[in-house]
Parts: sequence; C-alpha cells; structure tokens
Amino acid sequence: MLSLCLFLLPCLSLVPLAPAAKGLEFPQYDGKDRVLDINDRNYKKALKKHSMVCMFYHGPIPDSKELQKRHQMTELVLELAAQVMEVKDVGFGMVDSHKDAKVAKKLGLEEEGSVYVFKADRVIEFDGLLSANVLVEFLLDLLEAPVEVIGNALELRAFDRMEEDIRLIGYFKSEDSEHYEAFKEAAEQFQPYIKFFATFDKSVAKELTLKLNEVDFYEPFMEEPVTIPGKPHSEEELVEFITEHRRPTLRKLRAEDMFETWEDDIEGIHIVAFAEEEDPDGFEFLEILKEVARDNTQLPELSIIWIDPDDFPLLIPYWEKTFKVDLFRPQIGVINVTDADSLWMEMDDEEDLPSAHELEDWIEDVLSGKVNTEDDDDDDDDDDDDNDDDDDDDDDDEDDGGDDEDNNDNDEEDNGENEDDGDDDDDDDDDDDDDDDDDDDDDDDDDDDE
Repeated sequence: MLSLCLFLLPCLSLVPLAPAAKGLEFPQYDGKDRVLDINDRNYKKALKKHSMVCMFYHGPIPDSKELQKRHQMTELVLELAAQVMEVKDVGFGMVDSHKDAKVAKKLGLEEEGSVYVFKADRVIEFDGLLSANVLVEFLLDLLEAPVEVIGNALELRAFDRMEEDIRLIGYFKSEDSEHYEAFKEAAEQFQPYIKFFATFDKSVAKELTLKLNEVDFYEPFMEEPVTIPGKPHSEEELVEFITEHRRPTLRKLRAEDMFETWEDDIEGIHIVAFAEEEDPDGFEFLEILKEVARDNTQLPELSIIWIDPDDFPLLIPYWEKTFKVDLFRPQIGVINVTDADSLWMEMDDEEDLPSAHELEDWIEDVLSGKVNTEDDDDDDDDDDDDNDDDDDDDDDDEDDGGDDEDNNDNDEEDNGENEDDGDDDDDDDDDDDDDDDDDDDDDDDDDDDE
C-alpha cells in the first residue's frame, strides 16, 4: 500500500489536455456512484446481477488526511473503470476488512489492497498496476473465450510473434472432442495470465508439427516449444505441468501482473535486466540476453526479469536512485527483494556491451553465490573500517603531539633544576671567599702581636 499512490497516477492520463476530436474522446468520470460498499446484505445480489464482479479489498479508512486522499484516488480509479465497463455488465465493489470481515471470509478475500474478480465459480486476483487503463484491459481479457482458435496461416504468423507470453497450443479433432474440453477447462484456470490456443486444421497442425491431441508449451523468448508428454491429457495433468513450468528463464515485467512477478523470487533475489527495446544498445543487449536464456533454459534456478524502462516512466527516477544505476544504458544486476539492496555487473567498456560468454560467466557467479548483494555490504563495511582506521591514526597523531608537549614541559623543568644547581655553586664560591678573608684577618692579628 505504501507505493499505491505512485501506481495510481497513470489513471490521470485519461484526462485530455485539450478538447478531443470525435473518435478520440477519452472517458472522464461523470460523478455517478457505481462502486458498491459490499456488505453482508448485498454481496449475493451483486454476484447474481453481473456476469463478472470486481472487488477491492481494503483496510479501515484511515484518519490521516494523506492516507484518506490515497483511498479516494483508489475509489476514483474504480469508479472510472466501473463507468467504462458498465456496458460489459461488470460490477464493482469495495469490501472493508474491519466492518465486513464476515463477508470477506465468505468470499475468500485475504490480502488488503488487492483486487479480486469473481467470474462464475472462479476468483481471480488482479496483481498488477492499479490504474484504470490496466484494470480495464485485464477485465476485457477475462471476458474473452479462454481458448483462441487458429485456423489459417496468417493467424499462425501472429501466434509465432507472441514471444513475450507463456502460451500453449493443442491440436484436436473438433470442438466436441473430450480432450479439447479438458484443454479448455485447464485454460480457465490460468486466464488471462497464460494464453491458450487450439487448432482443428491439419495444415496448421502440420506446420506446428503437432499430432492429434498433442499440446506444445511455449516458454517466453524460446525458439522451440516443449511437448507435454503423455497425450491425451486430462485437465489435472495439464494444470500440474503448467504449474510446474510456469516460471520462465526470461520474462518481461508487465503492468498487468508486475507484483505477482516480483513476488516470485528465488531465495529472496531476482536477476534483473534493464534494457529499452526501442534503443539500439538496448535491443542488442536484449538479443544477447535471449541467447543466454536459450542456452541455459535447463537450469531451474535461473530466472531473469527483463524491464523495459519505457513501460514504467514514473518509476525511472525511483529505480535510478534506489539501485544507483543509469537506466539510459543497458544494465543487469542481482536485487534483494527484501531490502532492495543490489549489485550490478561491471561493464569494462561503456561503449561495448558484454558478450554472451561474459554475461553467462557473470550469471554463473550469481547462481553459485560468488556474486551477491552481501558482497556489496561487505565492501561498504570495509570502507567504513578504513575510515575508522584513518580516524584512529589521526587520534594517534594527536596523542603523539600531546606527548611531545609533555616532553617539552619536562625539558623546561630540567632546565629550571639545572639553573638552581648553578645558584648553589655560586653560594659555595661565596663561602670560600669569606673563609679566605677570615684567614687574612687572622694573619694580620698575629703580626700585630709580634
């Protein structure tokens, strides 16, 4: 919830800066309340009334003015989305975790700040950027059929270009096939995050080298699919395979599932690559990254997140400040998801990008633990220790200076004692002179007696 305000700002893009021409009139909130306050009395009616219901589960409304503004911004996002989706028969509501705890428990709502979508007997959690644009796109995808049918060469070309997505395609006899029905049931479990395709056309199946009732699984950015073993497949077998293999070797951070992706870390860390696909250096770096991912896709512990900064312009200053990197050039590093501590690959020559071999060596060091964010902490500690040592040296120098002053004082005292010794010697000389005078007087007296 701390970053919620930042992620709500994209909804403001729906407000035009100038009067729009016909055909480009972006929707603006009309002031009508469409989002329901869901409670024990109306939740069943809302679920029956609409084909799909979108609910925002939130904590008690705070007393702080700042937090109240955030809550109001969330309401505005939901109201605008509800206004746009009204024609699609999609309802919207808000559930207070404190006042409506019983309803939340009945509906299976668990995480405050999350959006849950109810469709038939399914509950789908929206784990993406909370803006009207992204939320509406997510809901529209949910309204589509869970399986898209490919029936000709042009549609097949479009399928081949979807390299950023996890996707499956199966070849079945007809829509009445029981194996196709199992495939469709499995698709509903992962909609809209994973895309399912089917063909009933022999020529398309031949192009894909698919046999009857066979299903291929395509990992993002991989050139060759994996054929799911053991055809024909039941719904349970398909769900089990997809669940086991759904973490890709290389995946792109997308607005519609960015938080789910970020939470899917491996032992608390992510390998993250920043690269602008539209930039020549970024495109070249991305191609190198794909090559490395394809060569190492057999490693279950390897998962790289690619972030195109152009997709998240509001986050660029935050990322540059937090990770201390320049996002105007490609970067790859390891990030601790707990404290956002990070360590980035050093590129010897700013003009030349690392080769696939150099990148692979660095990734191997990350996986083996030779490169980790704790090393960076150790370096910082060493720097602090060095500074402490310098301070200690300065203190020692000051102490030495104090000793010298003490020695000077001692020397002065010694000189004073020597002067006193000199005075004693003078006194002794005076005594000797007096004795001589006395002797002379005695001699004179003796002469007088004679």
